[in-house]
Amino acid sequence: GIALILSGWRGFYTWLGREGLVPANPGAGVRAPKAQRPLPKALSVDDSVQLAAYRSPGADPWEEARDAAMVELLYGCGLRVAELVGLDLVASPAAQGWIDVAEAELRVLGKGSKWRSVPIGGPALEALRHWLAWRPAFAGADETGPLFVGRRGERLSTQSVRLRLRRLSQQAGLSTPVHPHMLRHSFASHLLQSSHDLRAVQELLGHAHISTTQVYTRLDFQHLAQA
Repeated sequence: GIALILSGWRGFYTWLGREGLVPANPGAGVRAPKAQRPLPKALSVDDSVQLAAYRSPGADPWEEARDAAMVELLYGCGLRVAELVGLDLVASPAAQGWIDVAEAELRVLGKGSKWRSVPIGGPALEALRHWLAWRPAFAGADETGPLFVGRRGERLSTQSVRLRLRRLSQQAGLSTPVHPHMLRHSFASHLLQSSHDLRAVQELLGHAHISTTQVYTRLDFQHLAQA
């Protein structure tokens, strides 16, 4: 509002200056207030649980198992969609990330070519084990390839995950179509609401600067105000 009014006055005085009606533009050195970054969109806890628990009637069991594991890792680990599809089953020199079921953690290469380790919670671990029982039927016996594959054993694309998640959220009856980054936002805001540990959330998300993570404190205050 203030920035818009200031812009209008500047334009008006610029015109007056061109017409020779004023000697100087009084708004030329006035700075507009810095606009706040928009709040990330996050699901409620109930909607997140509803999506994670939803199973589509009549869906292929292997596809259902794969999609459930993807939702659990996006929400339960706060992964970016590119990090999710970049995961391999096991570690290798060429891998962009991998899972360690025995240690209940995953290793992922995030933005800025920075590695981070993320713990895998109980529900996500269970969903992963379920998918891993199906994976050999499509990926074969090769254990060095991608964790999430399509019907022909190819690594899933980010676009495929977006489309699958959008369809799944609509089938689950959520009021808004869900995209992968919304689950990452939900992970961050829900974790911050329960732990109030901004540094831990920063590390789990792989943010280089704490200021990037601080946007979630506004989500937390918004949640408290609604409550």
